[in-house]
Amino acid sequence: MKIWPGEPYPLGSTYDGMGTNFSVFSEVAERVELCLFDDDGTETRYDLPEVSAFCWHGYLPNMGPGQRYGYRVHGPRDLARGHRCNPAKLLLDPYAKAVDANTEWNEAVFGYRFGDPDGDANRLDSAPFVGKSVIINPYFDWTNDRHPRTPWHETVLYEVHVKGFTATHPDIEPELRGTYAGLATPQSIEHLQGLGVTAVELLPVHQIVHDAHLVERDLRNYWGYNSIGFFAPHHEYSSTGTVGQQVQEFKQMVLRLHDAGIEVILDVVYNHTGEGNHLGPMLSFKGIDNAAYYRLVPDDCRHYMDYTGTGNTMNMRHPHVLQLIMDSLRYWVTDMHVDGFRFDLAATLARELHDVDKLSAFFDLIQQDPVVSQVKLIAEPWDVGEGGYQVGNFPPLWSEWNGKYRDTVRDYWRGAHASLGDVAYRLTGSPDLYESNGRRPKASINFVTAHDGFTLADLVSYNEKHNEGNGENNCDGESHNRSWNCGVEGPTDEPEVLELRSRQRRNFLATMLLSQGVPMLLGGDELGRTQGGNNNAYCQDNEVSWYDWGGTDTALLEFTRWLVQFRRAHPAFRRRRWFQGRAIRGKGLADIAWFRPDGEDMSDDDWHASATTLGMFLNGEDLGSPGPRGEQVVDDSFILLLSAHFERVGFKLPTPWGEHWELVLDTADPIPPEIDPEAQPQVHKAGEVVELAPRSLVLLRRVGE
Repeated sequence: MKIWPGEPYPLGSTYDGMGTNFSVFSEVAERVELCLFDDDGTETRYDLPEVSAFCWHGYLPNMGPGQRYGYRVHGPRDLARGHRCNPAKLLLDPYAKAVDANTEWNEAVFGYRFGDPDGDANRLDSAPFVGKSVIINPYFDWTNDRHPRTPWHETVLYEVHVKGFTATHPDIEPELRGTYAGLATPQSIEHLQGLGVTAVELLPVHQIVHDAHLVERDLRNYWGYNSIGFFAPHHEYSSTGTVGQQVQEFKQMVLRLHDAGIEVILDVVYNHTGEGNHLGPMLSFKGIDNAAYYRLVPDDCRHYMDYTGTGNTMNMRHPHVLQLIMDSLRYWVTDMHVDGFRFDLAATLARELHDVDKLSAFFDLIQQDPVVSQVKLIAEPWDVGEGGYQVGNFPPLWSEWNGKYRDTVRDYWRGAHASLGDVAYRLTGSPDLYESNGRRPKASINFVTAHDGFTLADLVSYNEKHNEGNGENNCDGESHNRSWNCGVEGPTDEPEVLELRSRQRRNFLATMLLSQGVPMLLGGDELGRTQGGNNNAYCQDNEVSWYDWGGTDTALLEFTRWLVQFRRAHPAFRRRRWFQGRAIRGKGLADIAWFRPDGEDMSDDDWHASATTLGMFLNGEDLGSPGPRGEQVVDDSFILLLSAHFERVGFKLPTPWGEHWELVLDTADPIPPEIDPEAQPQVHKAGEVVELAPRSLVLLRRVGE
């Protein structure tokens, strides 16, 4: 078969119905071979015949979907200058839309011989041990698919792992469990809709590498923060095949979730790859153009800058790296129909020289892009480098995982005497972080637990981490638990301890879902999911991490469902704009007010005191912004009472804001009155003292006005 010159763009392999165009960028290459593989592993090589602006390209007629391929790059191996070309290594296409298999950890996949990393190149052929890129069929019938485009202030995020969600689900067919198709089943969608979440935030689904040191211990990179392909959905989550079928199955999943009104947000890892440091494998970028794709130590180009804690950092200063990331983002929106992205260690993406730069080229590209700028963008606003903690510092287009929200709320409910001023900021959308630069409450993604750390059940059950199963002598993971285990470590049968733990879980959930901003639930917390105290289960692709549907805490699930639905029904808890703290529309009542247990207004000294009680009034008569058609949005008015004190506390209801207040929620009771068939209405008068149980939250609604 003769290879034609083809075109330099688009990069990757592009099937047009009659053949396939191949294009790969390498500034350092002297020759690039396209390698095709039959099902039995037989390899056929073609030199790419043309190079345009460092893009090597060619076209093969009658070449189509399902064909496996890779590249061999000929060029300099000059470690001092950062060049690591080695044609003995078969390399994944950086733009591959599918990859067929995992890496097998043979010495051949490394660019050096074991025991002599600075010596001569390793000339062992890696092709038998690495996954191959796959040409895909790009055509898919999206019928009438539409992005749900849920407004930010109505969004409830649900962080979930594609495999773990359905891996043990008893009502899903075994062959679909743990797959894209499994997440799209009626059983999965019924749970998500019943819970009331509006978006799933999927842990990484880009093609990943299972680290060699994990495989040696019979573990795997379960979370997936070790990407090797930024366009390819990970093949192991496919129930239908791995030579392109994973792409069709992913699209079908998105289509069905959209039909249910649920958005799909991807957790993406563009800050590093699975090729590791100078001792890592050569799988793709490292062999194609190492010095272009990675940040190297300026005066020691053998080694990599590591702002991620994973061995390498992508070189965001190089235009082709920026192009790769932007092309990837656009692909997932336009071809795969996803609705947004959560960027892992996003501060790394803003590093142009050393410091994190809010005006970096990456942010500029996102801002001006007509596709990517219109979807939901969420930053994990930190990395492990100096100055990497950047909560509150991302541009106005972005929302952020609010780490200060997590820490403040945890500190408060464990009785750590968090500043009441900080607590008030977190309840109101963190205006101290976001208001001054033109952002809205939607900038704050509020969470108490996430994949990285304890589950909610474990947060209130363990003071110490129990990561022994990770094989690192329990030295990995966050060492400090910002919670309180109710006096007993781990599992217990003591009724009082169990009740306190359940109450603390309700406190965390209620606080988060009644706060301004965008709430994010850790998938499984609503079921009572435990990891046995493991707070770093990144490598536990087993029952430690998978959902235990048979062990569902039904009372907690119903409580969480009610909370989410209550938030949806009451815009007072999901305002689009900031509180002003002053009278509204001549009514003489502030839009928000704060008070002490004695019913008096908070003083300046009170805000700085290390107290454990706080009262808040929310005026629902004017919510600060019109509805979508310009209508005035109104709601009930509420009083929220919080007490993290270890004894009962009485709150005197202030008189200016209403005469009668009905109990809506008391976290000391596992069943909210609205869904308790035996509950009797409880109405309190202004000036009356409302008793709060130790460590509890009470919500009251104004009635009879």
